[in-house]
Amino acid sequence: MFSGGDAEYMDAIVEEFNRQHPDIRVNSTLLEWGEYYTKLMTGIATGNAPDVAVAHTARIPELVEEGLLQPLDNLADLARVDWNTFNQTILDATVVDGQHYAVPIDTHPIVFYYNKAYVREAGLLDENDNLILENTPEGFVRFLATLQESLPDNVFTASIPTGGDDPYRIWWSFYRQMDGSPMFSDDLRQITLDKDKAIRAAEYMLDMYYKYEFIPLHLQDTYESFQNGRAATIITGVWATGIWEITEGLEFGVIPFPQVFGQPGQWADSHTLVLPYQRRADQAKMEAAITFADFVASNGDLWARAGHVPSKVTVLDKPEFQALPYRSDYAASADFAEYDAWGPKAGAVRAAAIRNLDTIWAKTSTPEQAIDNMIAEIRAIR
Repeated sequence: MFSGGDAEYMDAIVEEFNRQHPDIRVNSTLLEWGEYYTKLMTGIATGNAPDVAVAHTARIPELVEEGLLQPLDNLADLARVDWNTFNQTILDATVVDGQHYAVPIDTHPIVFYYNKAYVREAGLLDENDNLILENTPEGFVRFLATLQESLPDNVFTASIPTGGDDPYRIWWSFYRQMDGSPMFSDDLRQITLDKDKAIRAAEYMLDMYYKYEFIPLHLQDTYESFQNGRAATIITGVWATGIWEITEGLEFGVIPFPQVFGQPGQWADSHTLVLPYQRRADQAKMEAAITFADFVASNGDLWARAGHVPSKVTVLDKPEFQALPYRSDYAASADFAEYDAWGPKAGAVRAAAIRNLDTIWAKTSTPEQAIDNMIAEIRAIR
């Protein structure tokens, strides 16, 4: 599904794998993001599945529930895949009913990007060029308020949409930093969302839009606003690192999503490689497929050029990874990834959460009303 800027990096990894494994040939088929999962699931159902495919961690429970993926443990043993070389937080999110169903190749959390020129002018960089930012709810507001006071009239503080995925991801991050309970019980039968903390996280975000006016309403293009210097900060995924790097004249810095509440944590997802179900399984091809998947993860320094955090802890110490700018600044985020892989109906649950949260940012519902409605909708989905 890598139809964006990361396609070239995956192509380079495939080419290198084929060079090093003359007895195996990997051929890539590129599909647009919007149609990817539909075509993948249709291909598996009709017996035209690829030997290896990309899947987000958040989609794995659904694909497993539908019987569309093959478990990997026996194959992994044959291919000598060492699960201990992976970051445990990233790996655990791909395990369903005690079995490995995917080889994660990265995690891509949301992080905090900032325009160094504006932050420096506000006096918010120390002598080592690090942000002066207190890890408390009040401290984060003070940081943004100080920045806001020093900005030119035509520059705003934070570039965040008024609806959709991004504010939902930020809300989930704040909620989990409060030690908010998981969305569901371990058996997925009970909704365990902590209503009071969910409301508090929403209220904190709402103030960013309306009380403090850090975030303009209804921005048309949040990325462009940060790129062209009209916004001093942006919270988005690490996949944007490559975009900012090639933006002429943009001096930026990046840190993990700020620890605003009691514990670190931020929304994240991962790209993984999976083996789709095959009506006539070919053992040699399956072993070749997982060999390829492990190779991609082991060469995470190449994949990290796209901005992602490698899934294998062994990659983080490689000189090739250490030489990449910015990536090490947020690599520790992997240990605090908060996935929303909530079982086979996670997609519908996520959509219900976003739909109701959007009414908060639009001020058509109070946080309490929206969270109540969200819980009721999710209960009906389950």
